[in-house]
Amino acid sequence: MATVNLGSIKFKWKGTYAGGTAYVVDDVVSYNGSSYMCKLASTGNLPTNGTYWDLMAEGGDVATTLTTQGDVLYRDGSGLQRLGAGTSGQVLKTQGSGANPVWGDAGGGYQSMQVFTSSGTYTKPSGINKIKVYVTGGGASGAGAANNSDFGGGGGAGGTAIETLDASSINTVTVTVDGGGSSVTGDNHGNAGGSSSFGSYLSASGGSTGRHGNAGHVRGGVGGVGSGGDLNLYGGAGTGGDDSDNNHMVGGNGGQSFWGGAGMGVGSGETGSSTDRAGQHGSGGGGSGQNVASGAGGAGLVVVEEYK
Repeated sequence: MATVNLGSIKFKWKGTYAGGTAYVVDDVVSYNGSSYMCKLASTGNLPTNGTYWDLMAEGGDVATTLTTQGDVLYRDGSGLQRLGAGTSGQVLKTQGSGANPVWGDAGGGYQSMQVFTSSGTYTKPSGINKIKVYVTGGGASGAGAANNSDFGGGGGAGGTAIETLDASSINTVTVTVDGGGSSVTGDNHGNAGGSSSFGSYLSASGGSTGRHGNAGHVRGGVGGVGSGGDLNLYGGAGTGGDDSDNNHMVGGNGGQSFWGGAGMGVGSGETGSSTDRAGQHGSGGGGSGQNVASGAGGAGLVVVEEYK
């Protein structure tokens, strides 16, 4: 078995530094949480004096630095420091190299929503940094038809534009929402939907009308389209109607908008209610027949999602 000469062990642990103790080379002490090795005989010279001591292992006086439940320990340019607890819901944030951490509000999350079913003014709430905006144009009404064997085409849906905006410089924005095309009766084409917009940022055109049931080639209306968005979508086209008593004898359904809600086309002997025939949220109204009013086009829509 090997023999160890304890006298040849170099370092000698002396515990906590004491100013009145004489230290010799290779004595090791603790001071303010760090350990130091004596390199030159010393009495009364603090371990931070580089003439007499070398830093062996750096630490910190955690017990005296942290004083309260919830404290966070960090290092600044000179040593260990205490960051007191933040308020409820805050998160710890770095400020980059060479800066101390701080408490701050959590960012990036969804906060709230504003929905416009008619024109108005958008006002950004305090603390909102980004918004995601959806703009949908008005739907066209369905076309009419006077005769029992004629059925009008469905109205086209409004288009939709979607865009995410940096809201740091936004305070208020004018919002325009089209009311949708009004219903018709008799041998009349439907009424087109109009455009909706969110200021000058993005807009969407309304749906166009289908042909009335006695016009021949009873097509449905074409959908509108978004403009200025990150994503610009077409509204759905209305389906065709009928001008012959030997065919399916049904009015065309309205086109679907981004939000759904197309109006129902009138069938022979099955007219449904005005609500059934009307489009919703920018969708087209259903085509009519038998001199029943066609479905009105759905009013456009502007939705603003708000994020920190």
